[in-house]
Amino acid sequence: MNLIIKEMTIDDYDPVLALWQTAAGVGLSEADSRDNIAAFLERNPGLSFVAFDEEQLIGVILCGHDGRRGYIHHLAVSPSHRRQGVGQALVARSLAALERAGIGKCHIFVFRENEVALAFWQSAGWIDRVDLTMLSRYT
Repeated sequence: MNLIIKEMTIDDYDPVLALWQTAAGVGLSEADSRDNIAAFLERNPGLSFVAFDEEQLIGVILCGHDGRRGYIHHLAVSPSHRRQGVGQALVARSLAALERAGIGKCHIFVFRENEVALAFWQSAGWIDRVDLTMLSRYT
């Protein structure tokens, strides 16, 4: 594998969306439309990345922050390239970018039933925050 990681731009949207759509455990909504992702990338420059093997998109991480905490959304790696360090490399790249931005803590949202993703994050040292409950409201 010839791993190439670069900053995600809106030009990557179509292949990224296709990868997200085939990735088990990635929940997509209107928040993931082209316009919304473009706005997210504009508000959070240099934090989201795409991974390629030669010219083939094999991974993506969507990352941003609110000025205090970082948030990772929609990490996905093509099944053909899993367990080869692609996800870890993408996470490391986003965490380093957050640190450069002065953000020292990051959160990830994982569906409780997504055992593969939970195992990935826990094996990388992420802690399950059982003391918190996430609530949502649509405006």
